[in-house]
Order: sequence, then C-alpha cells, then structure tokens
Amino acid sequence: MQIKKIGVIGAGMMGAEIALCFEMAGYQTVLADIKLEYAENGKKKQEAILNKRIAKGKLSQDEAAEILSRVTVTEDNHDLADCDLIFEAVLENADIKMAVFKELDKICKPETIFASNTSAISITKLASSVKKGRGFLGTHFNSPASVMKLVEVISGNQTAKETADAVYALLASIGKEPVRVKDVVGFALNRMFHIFYGEAMRLVEEGVCTPEDIDKCCVYGLGHPVGICKLLDQLGHDLNISVDQILFDAYGERFRPSPVLQRFVDSGTLGRKSGRGFYEYDQK
Repeated sequence: MQIKKIGVIGAGMMGAEIALCFEMAGYQTVLADIKLEYAENGKKKQEAILNKRIAKGKLSQDEAAEILSRVTVTEDNHDLADCDLIFEAVLENADIKMAVFKELDKICKPETIFASNTSAISITKLASSVKKGRGFLGTHFNSPASVMKLVEVISGNQTAKETADAVYALLASIGKEPVRVKDVVGFALNRMFHIFYGEAMRLVEEGVCTPEDIDKCCVYGLGHPVGICKLLDQLGHDLNISVDQILFDAYGERFRPSPVLQRFVDSGTLGRKSGRGFYEYDQK
C-alpha cells in the first residue's frame, strides 16, 4: 500500500500543522477548507512556523520555500480526489465529521485511506459514514503537531490491519512516535490528560494555589515543557470542555467537566485564541 500524496481537510492550526509534518518530510500535500481564505490562512500558519525555525537557525530561507512549494491550498474537495491518504481535522463534532467523510467517499478513489484526527469521538461510528471496504482509522496528533512526536493510531471495528500498519509505518517514517490504541472513548492519552488537568482545576477551584504556581509545579517538579494551565489556554477552553463532556458521558464522575473551565467558556474567555484565559496574550 503506497502512500505518496497527502490530503488534509480543515486548515486550522491542527490541520495546517499535520500537513506541514508531511511537507517537511518531502510529501506533496493538499490543504482544503470550506473557504479558500481559510486554506490560505492555514498556509500562512505554516509559513509562520517555518519562519521561527529560520530565526533559530534550524532552517534556511530556501529550505522553507521548498517545503511550502509542496502544499496546494483549495476550497474544492474534488482537489483531494487523487490523494492516497486524507486526514480530516475539522471541528470536534461527529455530525460535521461524518458529513465530510460522506462527501469525500463519493469523490475519492476507492483505495484512498481516510483518517479522522479526533480527541475522543468513536472511530467505529465515524467509519459508518463511508462505504464498506474503505480504509478508515483514527489518528490523534498532539498540538503542536509539527513538534510533538506522539500520534495515537486508532483502529475501529472496520479498520483492516493492513490499513493501520500502513499508516503506522508512514508516521514512523516521518519521525513520529505512533502508538496503537483501541477504539474507546478518549483513547489513551486524553483519558490520562483529562484526569491530570481535572485535579489541577480542583486545586484552582479550592484556592490551594494559583494557576501560575500550578504551572511551576508542572515545569519544575514534573519536568513538563509547559505548565498545564498554559497548555489548556493554548488548546482552547471550548475544546477542553467539549472533550470533558464526551468523557463524562462515557465514564461518569471522574471526568466531570471543570467549573473553572466552564466559567471561562460561558464568558467567552477561551484562552490564547480569544486573547485571555489563565493568562493574557498579545494577539500579535
């Protein structure tokens, strides 16, 4: 099963970075979104990431230009028709994702593999939106995808072993560290992560310590590269609460959504993308 051309649908930060992972590894990619403007903004995000690497001396201008030359941006999903593997990175909503896959199933060649980048939604459920026999699996990249090595490879009931093996091998070949995970709600990483940050939020709620001091505990006590409160700001509190609710519905009390995060969402204070969360951010 040869995979030569990669498609990504959904050009937000996650989708843009997934595409960039493959562009940096030498693959031609197609980055699609519902408006050409959104897809172009995704390419601009890629350029900004590469510019930071140039500033650090990790990349030359010519190398960055060559990487960006490998991406085609589009608002027409028909431009994904000849891709061998398509990553879906749209909103974390099962109905929206399934509608995307139904459309792609009609457009793409039969051997094209579909991969949903989801934090918690059942891969078996999402796969029901395409014809039987279509290669379909889940891939949970971690943010920022162009830096973080871990990728969960999730097989649903319909996922053939050769499909999972091919995507696993591809991810390993571009420098990722894939792990195989069963199709359970929240998979592996998010079940651990949400338990961890749930306790951190209880510390905030109880006034045990400040978000800044919780982050110091993470960085200087646990060796994390970034504190949990700052990481939650980066992910976006609307997404955090959404995944919490999915986990709570599946597993009960241990994943009850945090009142701290719910108040952020209710006030429109979503973290970095809104300019304020646990910390304040300069939008520039």
